[in-house]
Amino acid sequence: MNWDDPLGLNQHNDTKPMPPESASPENESIDAEPESSNTRVIEGVTGEYRMEIGENNFAPVRAEDKRIVNGMADINQLAPFKYPWAWKYFLNANKNHWTPLDINMTQDVHDYHKKLTDDEKHVYQNVLSYLTTSDILAMRNIGLAVMEKMAAPELQIYQARQVYEEALHTWTYQHCIETIGLDQSEIYNRYRVVPEINQKIQVANRRLNSVMRPDIDLRDRDELHNFTLSYMFFAAIFEGCWFYNGFSPIFALQRRGLMKGTAEQLQYIMRDEVMHCSFGIRVVKQMIEENDIKLDPAAVKHMWEESEAAEKIYAGYILKRPILGYTAEDHCEQFRYIANRRARSLGIDEPFPGAKCTLPWLDEQTNLRKEKNFFETRVTEYQTGGALSWD
Repeated sequence: MNWDDPLGLNQHNDTKPMPPESASPENESIDAEPESSNTRVIEGVTGEYRMEIGENNFAPVRAEDKRIVNGMADINQLAPFKYPWAWKYFLNANKNHWTPLDINMTQDVHDYHKKLTDDEKHVYQNVLSYLTTSDILAMRNIGLAVMEKMAAPELQIYQARQVYEEALHTWTYQHCIETIGLDQSEIYNRYRVVPEINQKIQVANRRLNSVMRPDIDLRDRDELHNFTLSYMFFAAIFEGCWFYNGFSPIFALQRRGLMKGTAEQLQYIMRDEVMHCSFGIRVVKQMIEENDIKLDPAAVKHMWEESEAAEKIYAGYILKRPILGYTAEDHCEQFRYIANRRARSLGIDEPFPGAKCTLPWLDEQTNLRKEKNFFETRVTEYQTGGALSWD
């Protein structure tokens, strides 16, 4: 393998490299600066190197100096851990290793073209259309807006895994769209041309853009408050409610023996999303505690209400005509029920008191069946996915 060109992209490039520029005569006569007391001279293979040694360069990292944000410890040193639970999330996430190619989609092709009604096809298409864009948004949020602000590497390492998982989820939706034979251009562009889908995307975009500004300074209390709300939105609502509840129309088809391959793909994704939500909520609570953040009740109330309104409009579109065993009313009430659960985990007031669980079977979807038929699924899938503990 050529490590300068591992993919062989330049194998047929006949352009010869330019010879290195000769040393400038002026540079040869420059006198070396006198060495300071903090300069160490190291003999190298091709000459001497001078290295500046600062007074605090070798101070040991103390776990108590770490913070979620605005920490003072060396971000490059993993241990000692301040947040050992973050490392456990990373280790557990790696047990749920899979790819969409591990799951047989043959029956789904037959179901979609031979068994689904037009209303069921409408639901299937639009759920995938929303999810394809949403997971890219989730990837950008963690990878571009959140990770750089984390001041402890054990947090960043799990979030790096999370970025990979969001990309894997996007691949999964693409694999489903391509396998079924849907028009990719049309499906992918629905979030731009269907207002009911676009509204949910724009709610998330506004949150993301508010914390991706290059001039953001989390030492400013207002900026820190906004960042906390944004992280809370993506963890508790975007992934904890919209994603968690968003798979349920496909699971409703699965419960009738339809689109079982797609549903199994979403079960693996749901496991990831449950961990993303749980991790994010724990980070937010720790950040609030460390920085003595007082959340603005009006801002939190607006966050929940805006999210519910967008979900209600979306559900009214994808389920404008109900499918067997599933309605828009079921979907919206389940959103409110799950939102209350996320609020309790955050330690804040329930946004929708009295909401009922309309889909009691939804939580079961996080648990794949343990007995796999090895002639129908890969042994590696069984070994990795089946080894997980969700305690």
